[in-house]
Amino acid sequence: MDSTGVPHILEHTVLCGSQKYPCRDPFFKMLNRSLSTFMNAFTASDYTLYPFSTQNPKDFQNLLSVYLDAAFFPCLRQLDFWQEGWRLEHENPSDPQTPLVFKGVVFNEMKGAFTDNERIFAQHLQNKILPDHTYGVISGGDPLCIPDLTWEQLKQFHATHYHPSNSRFFTYGNFPLEQHLKQIHEEALAKFERIESNTDIPKQKLWDKPREHRVTCGLDSFAADPSKQTTVSVSYLLTDITDTFETFTLSLLSSLLVDGPNSPFYKALIESGVGTDFSPDVGFNGSTREAYFSVGLQGIAERDIDTVKQIIDRTVDEVIAKGFEEDRIEALLHKIEIQLKHQSTSFGLALTSYIASCWNQDGDPVELLKIADKVSQFKQCLKENPRFLQEKVKTYFKDNPHKLTLSMSPEEDYHDKQAKMEAEKLEKKVKALSEEEKTQIFEKGLELIALQSKPQDTSCLPALKVSDIEPKIPFTVLETALTADDIPVQYCAQPTNGVVYFRAVSSLNTLPEELKPYVPLFCNVITRMGCGALDYREQAQKIELKTGGMSVSPHIIPDDSHLDVYEQGVLFSSLCLDRNLPDMMNLWSEIFNNPRFEEEEHFRVLVKKTAQELSNGIPDCGHLYASIRASKNLTPSGELQEMFSGMDQVKLMKRIAEMPDIKPVLRKLPRIKKYLLNSDNIRCSVNAAPQQISEASKEVEKFLKGIARSKKERKPVRPHVIEKSSEVKPVGSEMLTGLQITRKLVNDPTFKPCQMKTHFVLPFPVNYIGECIRTVPYTAADYASLRILARLMTAKFLHTEIREKGGAYGGGAKLSQNGIFTFYSYRDPNSLATLKTFEKAVEWAKSGEFTQQDIDEAKLAVFAAVDAPIAPSDKGMGHFLYGISDEMKQSHREQLFAVNSDNLVDVSNKYLAAGKSTRGQAVLGPENADITKDPSWVKR
Repeated sequence: MDSTGVPHILEHTVLCGSQKYPCRDPFFKMLNRSLSTFMNAFTASDYTLYPFSTQNPKDFQNLLSVYLDAAFFPCLRQLDFWQEGWRLEHENPSDPQTPLVFKGVVFNEMKGAFTDNERIFAQHLQNKILPDHTYGVISGGDPLCIPDLTWEQLKQFHATHYHPSNSRFFTYGNFPLEQHLKQIHEEALAKFERIESNTDIPKQKLWDKPREHRVTCGLDSFAADPSKQTTVSVSYLLTDITDTFETFTLSLLSSLLVDGPNSPFYKALIESGVGTDFSPDVGFNGSTREAYFSVGLQGIAERDIDTVKQIIDRTVDEVIAKGFEEDRIEALLHKIEIQLKHQSTSFGLALTSYIASCWNQDGDPVELLKIADKVSQFKQCLKENPRFLQEKVKTYFKDNPHKLTLSMSPEEDYHDKQAKMEAEKLEKKVKALSEEEKTQIFEKGLELIALQSKPQDTSCLPALKVSDIEPKIPFTVLETALTADDIPVQYCAQPTNGVVYFRAVSSLNTLPEELKPYVPLFCNVITRMGCGALDYREQAQKIELKTGGMSVSPHIIPDDSHLDVYEQGVLFSSLCLDRNLPDMMNLWSEIFNNPRFEEEEHFRVLVKKTAQELSNGIPDCGHLYASIRASKNLTPSGELQEMFSGMDQVKLMKRIAEMPDIKPVLRKLPRIKKYLLNSDNIRCSVNAAPQQISEASKEVEKFLKGIARSKKERKPVRPHVIEKSSEVKPVGSEMLTGLQITRKLVNDPTFKPCQMKTHFVLPFPVNYIGECIRTVPYTAADYASLRILARLMTAKFLHTEIREKGGAYGGGAKLSQNGIFTFYSYRDPNSLATLKTFEKAVEWAKSGEFTQQDIDEAKLAVFAAVDAPIAPSDKGMGHFLYGISDEMKQSHREQLFAVNSDNLVDVSNKYLAAGKSTRGQAVLGPENADITKDPSWVKR
């Protein structure tokens, strides 16, 4: 009922130890004692969810036991509350004379969350449209309110909410249900008496007239037009989500209103040129007791707020008058059919999330899952009443007084004001302390550090053993055929449930250097500008009606045995129902042969939208941007990675979005098309059901024969091209023989890695940090040792130092496929201190102060990732995309099993020790005096 974040802090604290498992932090410890494919915890606006998954039955029991005990019998120690929630601590914890500061994981997590303007807007939207009860506060916690929460309140909240009578259990998968029920009963339910939990959320009292609110946020450093940083939306309260058919209908209606370039609001708002993109949380939101619909624009001038409101009202009237084209309704139902057939490895988790809100409000979860029935009922309603949807629009939009207009504009000193309020809060807290209390805080702080530094006895926790890991992987059967003038096509027969998956990779080797930076933009718009006889609206309609989506993305793949060798290309991917394969391949033919580039206005809309999305994504992916920049100068492909997906790309898109005349950029696209959309250097793959393969091969052959081939051979821009083949063994089929897929890789023999430190100054209150070190490629003997070492350092050193002691939301080490070893931290109150921690982690590894059990745990965690389930649509992709065969995977597996303590110390000395390998560092975050006065840092 307040914004102290009590459910969120509780979510963290219950995972810090329980009666049966009293060691500190069983949650993070279990990550290394299990082969889990997923483990997490989420706090929503009105429930907390604790999901996990694994493919091993013993592991499932272990994890269920730890989670049940955590939820119902947690220790809830005061020191855990201080570490996870908030605490007062001296700036220098060993000196009581230094000033006090706020510390705590959730405190910094939420400070980081609210650097994201989209998050600020969405939060205000929910608070203001449902103001009367729990939705009017911030369940995750407002950083300015978090320090008001006491340990006593936390325990009280647990006692009233975390009771089996107030909980729900969901399992999905093919382990026997009886075993789950027995375990849940014995370890939790049987130990409690049923109580009446009064956690029901009353319905929101409906307004008799619309309301307006204005809020503020921080400036966007990457706004294409600094004078246009206002966001406005109009939102309508809809129905109770436990009315499942009405909710289903309204979510479909919302899709018809805002999805894709044919939707009325896209045409009216996005194409008006008034803003850059839809406002945050656009469309249907069904995660609260009563759903709501929201639509508006971001990136507008403040003076245009009224214009946007008028456009929205006018569009509602038009929809009531005209309704929707039949084709669009059909396309939407087709999308549902594909979603039901497409198998993802997180299907169970998706179902849990889908039913959680409604079930939590005592809706019927089984009813909710009968989607096919709802589709039939929906079709029936339309048949009986052709104005069915228009009437809903009139009821819920036109005649609904519970309507909120929310606008948000940036304040020059927004983050400074927040910091000032935080400082005042701190001062008030400190002023209220007696000398005795200050001494006590200091002593408690020392006690917490001592506890954090103490070796843990984890023997109480269940664990799998390395011997539980399968020694061999099952090999995937792949067949390759050469089609249409020697173009290789890989076929993988899989139980794909009536869906065909097509992919192609086309090389960038001949593309002139000056066009390279525009490749991501080309990829982004090539399926959205129209093709052949179809304009962009008709193309979008056809893609929705006949496919599950068509996407194009840059494809930079490091070689598996040389760090300075890589493949550069573009990946085309799409999926469709079996019956629509000819239509899908025909769409690709038109996109390759006759893409349209004449719609300048539509191109401008796409550019502004892309630039806005990139800018909005920085607070969530800051550590990735830091890591990409830090590795930029370590390998030749690093430079390309930064150009395509680093801060360089964010800045380029901002620059293009600012151009008064966009023609010069638009003119580059047909030039890129000439080098990319042909069959000179392409390879394809198909994943489909066995009985579909021969049909698919005919369609793919037709596509390949129909696309252009250059008359004269184009020379690669970088002369050093290496041809690399991978053998595919035939499997008893007459039509196919043993073939080699040849990939043309680029080598830069003159490349010299160099050190670089970059500080991106951004108006954030927390830092995102990356440090990258050049090591060895995938097939090298030391790669497996470095991979285990990264996991070991994360679990046994970095997690404690960066998260528990440092108060950052996250941090660790990882080894990428490209042989770059990365240290990172996320939403971190520290900067240079964290880089020091990375150094200490290397010293710790060199000293070899870890046990055999530590190594085994790191192996379990690595194998959990290596053996993560692969959906039928993705089988064989390691080979097709990366050139990594099952044989190579198996030998990597054997190297992982063989890693020992000496190997780990050896690779620490060989690659990670100071001065051994070239490294780069990057920080995204606020102004920093220490970095500024160090001349080795480049400020951006």
